[in-house]
Amino acid sequence: MSEFQLVMPKMGESIAEATIIRWVKNEGDMIAADETVLEIATDKVDSEVPSPKGGKLIKRLFNEGDVIPVGAVIAIIALEGGATASSSAPAPEVKTAVAEVEKTVIAAINTTNTPKPSNAGGARFYSPLVLNIAKEENVSMTEMENIEGTGNEGRVTKRDILAFVQNRTNAPAAAPVSAPAATTPVSQPAAQAPAFKAPKVTLMQGDEIIEMDRMRKIIAENMVMSKHVSPHVTSFVEADVTNMVKWRDKAKAVFEKREGEKITFTPMFIECVVKAIKDYPMINIAVDGTNIVKRKQINIGMAAALPSGNLIVPVIKNSDNMNLIGLTKTVNDLANRARTNKLSPDEISGGTFTLTNVGGFGNVMGTPIISQPQVAIMATGTIKKKPAVLETEMGDVIAIRHIMFLSLSYDHRVVDGSLGGSFLRRVADYMEQWDVNREI
Repeated sequence: MSEFQLVMPKMGESIAEATIIRWVKNEGDMIAADETVLEIATDKVDSEVPSPKGGKLIKRLFNEGDVIPVGAVIAIIALEGGATASSSAPAPEVKTAVAEVEKTVIAAINTTNTPKPSNAGGARFYSPLVLNIAKEENVSMTEMENIEGTGNEGRVTKRDILAFVQNRTNAPAAAPVSAPAATTPVSQPAAQAPAFKAPKVTLMQGDEIIEMDRMRKIIAENMVMSKHVSPHVTSFVEADVTNMVKWRDKAKAVFEKREGEKITFTPMFIECVVKAIKDYPMINIAVDGTNIVKRKQINIGMAAALPSGNLIVPVIKNSDNMNLIGLTKTVNDLANRARTNKLSPDEISGGTFTLTNVGGFGNVMGTPIISQPQVAIMATGTIKKKPAVLETEMGDVIAIRHIMFLSLSYDHRVVDGSLGGSFLRRVADYMEQWDVNREI
């Protein structure tokens, strides 16, 4: 029998595992080339897994809800033109493939020095990634069972076990038994504050309980994590974007006719941000323990609202290598596919700086939360006409101008007020200096 092994695809540099949400095809179903076989979810995005070859699905190796490492075989497909199995029992070749997958998963589990977890008797399933971390950090199975999981059905995720390890490392060591205290008082370090727990909610008459969807749970987890990781500071500036408004009003009809694309303010803002990052490259960094990672690439994430009300952040890779036309087409493409859930995991990973537009909701300013492991995120407010004082050769005059607030939240561990404020001011300067006579 000619067979093909369908594997869990690689979905971005930071993604090591995925959860099977739903099998689209059942055993025995015929599959066309590039047809979807199953749907999966990572901590970033939901995706479909197609089969690159046509044939008959003869074996599904995992169930819905299972967490599978990248590269593991997840299904066996008998290729078109080959002999098909005459019974429900897998052929010898399939049995061999299944055995290899089972050995791979079991080997990953057995790499820990703790007892093998079992789904029986109340014990939870742990992914190979989580078990490997437990081994490296010497986390016992007893400790594993006491970790509060935030994953599907309470499973322990990578973030859960890393947070546990971090809290355990920071916890004060138990005091050794000693003789009665001396008469001379000795100062002791303050005990670590206990971890905060959300208050219990008391239901009232008429209340409705709405369970968070999977994406909202992930967003909530990431936001809480970011505030714990980074001490946030936010700076604000006011920018006169009159030239940008005038140029866009003049250019948008010609641009759309020539390029087939509508030009929004977003690619214009991104161009100004990229210029400022080149002037202040230490805003384009990440923190790795006590090391600072200075990024060479300038990958701008842009927060986009979904019809569900959730947010997703597509990333424009190597933004500094694009002109305004390239930025516009990339922004429009990512935004359109974000609304239809057509983004790949790689397109929402690898960002080095994020831009979010709170002005789209009518807000004048915001204090956004940093997307880890980045160290800064900028928000643009709504553009409003306001009276402003202008300096002219004939003296000061009052004129109606288009004004917008910019805000920058940054990680105060590595970005001081001088750098954060200077960078934000430089972005505003590039906006205000926009050439109203620029060629379209």
